[in-house]
Amino acid sequence: MVATEFYVEFRAEGSPDEADLREEAERRLGALADKRDDMIGASVVIERMERAETPHRFRARVVAYVRPDNIAATEQAESARGALKGALRAIERQVREKRIKLGRPWEREDL
Repeated sequence: MVATEFYVEFRAEGSPDEADLREEAERRLGALADKRDDMIGASVVIERMERAETPHRFRARVVAYVRPDNIAATEQAESARGALKGALRAIERQVREKRIKLGRPWEREDL
């Protein structure tokens, strides 16, 4: 098996601790992809939601590039870190569930 290079596209709008958020996202997504060939990369976007009714809310969107179908999660919170952690938890759960299901072909709908 040939190891593929894992990459994370990262963008954080309006967050003062962008470097820390990037490090956490790369660490957790890298651990999820470690020693696997189904996950080739991810995209992380954290943006401030500035509206009159939501003045201090952040939204994090994480897309994991997983073969054969990509997986996405979105989370909103009052801090950029909280939104990122929630979206990463959702991605980790979905990827693990997908891997378990792919390991059980009798439960797969696409076969």
